[in-house]
Amino acid sequence: MIHIRQSADRGHADHGWLKSKHSFSFANYYDPAHMGWGNLRVINEDRIAPGTGFGSHGHRDMEIVSYVMSGELSHKDSMGNEQVIAPGEVQRMTAGTGVVHSEHNHAPGQTTHFLQIWLLPSQQGQAPGYEQKHFPDAQKHNQLRLVASPDGAEGSVHLNADARIYATLMDGSAPLSLNLPAGRKGYVFVVAGSVQLNGYALSAGDAALLEQEPQLTLDQARNAELLVFDLQG
Repeated sequence: MIHIRQSADRGHADHGWLKSKHSFSFANYYDPAHMGWGNLRVINEDRIAPGTGFGSHGHRDMEIVSYVMSGELSHKDSMGNEQVIAPGEVQRMTAGTGVVHSEHNHAPGQTTHFLQIWLLPSQQGQAPGYEQKHFPDAQKHNQLRLVASPDGAEGSVHLNADARIYATLMDGSAPLSLNLPAGRKGYVFVVAGSVQLNGYALSAGDAALLEQEPQLTLDQARNAELLVFDLQG
């Protein structure tokens, strides 16, 4: 089974300084048909205006992944981390027993465009943690680059969640495939460009939710950037 969620069907919020599109129910957007997929709970596509950002706020028992497409995201947290997240980098923050953080766009004249991703942890009450790594475009060009996983395989960011996240940059018709073991769910989010997934046409902001599908195949890509998730069933 493959369900296509088109970009225009997402929830949205416009706070002036922040424009956000919600793939799943979040804050004031509530849709009981879209509460998450497997252990993937949130994907927000956010645009933060220059000189603004999220003030200090807390989280518990969630794996939070940030994926920046353009601009920069300045991060500061109660664990003592102060980092700038740039395009090509993946940040993972384990909220665990509790963490306070803030995120800002300090770059003048440039909007920060990024994905905020929440995954349910494998177990609650873990110690808070932080990790950030850079993945060059060459490693993602027409291939699925593992960027986050439970065991940190292939130099990926370590996740305290039963999920694997792949990133790819595709610009041709040569197919890419990923096998989904029985009982797993798949999720594909198109960051930019266009692609076909198992014969379905997808463009920027669209997503595909897969269940009881042994394999997903991506082809016919045009300047496409995608995230592909292998999730707990």
